[in-house]
Amino acid sequence: MSARLIVSASAAVLGLGLLGACTSGATGTPAPATTSPNPVVIQKQAASSQGTVKLTAAVVGDLGQVLTEQNGMTLYRFDKDTGNPSKSTCDGACATTWPPLLATGSVDVQGVDADLVSTVTRSDGTQQVTVAGWPVYRYAKDTQAGQANGQGVGGTWAAVTPTGAKAAAPAPVNDTEIRTTTIPGLDTVLTDQNGMTLYLFTKDSKKPSKSTCDGACATTWPPLLAVGEVRINGVDPKLVGKVTRADGSEQVTVGGWPMYRYSKDTAPGQANGHAVGGTWFEVEPAGCKVAEGKKPTAAGTGGY
Repeated sequence: MSARLIVSASAAVLGLGLLGACTSGATGTPAPATTSPNPVVIQKQAASSQGTVKLTAAVVGDLGQVLTEQNGMTLYRFDKDTGNPSKSTCDGACATTWPPLLATGSVDVQGVDADLVSTVTRSDGTQQVTVAGWPVYRYAKDTQAGQANGQGVGGTWAAVTPTGAKAAAPAPVNDTEIRTTTIPGLDTVLTDQNGMTLYLFTKDSKKPSKSTCDGACATTWPPLLAVGEVRINGVDPKLVGKVTRADGSEQVTVGGWPMYRYSKDTAPGQANGHAVGGTWFEVEPAGCKVAEGKKPTAAGTGGY
């Protein structure tokens, strides 16, 4: 059964101003907590004071309930660490990107079992807070409370739950969707239903629509296939269509251009495919390529 196009109300309204000329050219199991040689005081819902680290269970985005620190910043665990025995392996440049949560005084817990909270001695002698044995960290690219930009980075980082487990990523959406997002340095670009950046290939053609990326090319640049309902949000519906590929599958097009993802983008908000080979570019809501002279900033590139 072929996919149908479903347009959200917001897309229909937003689309009125988008049609026109282009602006540019074509869960892990918790391990037992490990007590440090000099354990800090763990307090249950104590009054916070200067020097107190605070662990709080909070709902963050689509991740459900995860741990945050005293400033509301999401906390993470690293697959390359160990929880039993507790060991932190993130030092140097890694610890700059992923600052460890250090216990400089007491640790106040709210919504967390105090028996799961302890500390581990890092290589520099500082005490890092652990939950169910796992050292916990912040993420430098989370700039305000409620963000979880570190979820899934490198396939090794995940927000940590109140039990010390890894937060599960939201279940993939079954239907294909065209969305928009803002990537620093690139402005507004298109993404798929999972927030992954979309690209066009200048060796394809848009009139008529034709995809030329097959075989190994399609492994590196997976085509955005029309699966289930093709939902549209933030793009003029008149710009969205489909083209039949050589294998008979239907690929979504915007402005006539076949849409692709990039295999080296491992998390939403990344744009590692920008200007690769001088032929691959992100896509603006008007269905045009992002100008080659633009460049994604650090916030729009891959993590550590």
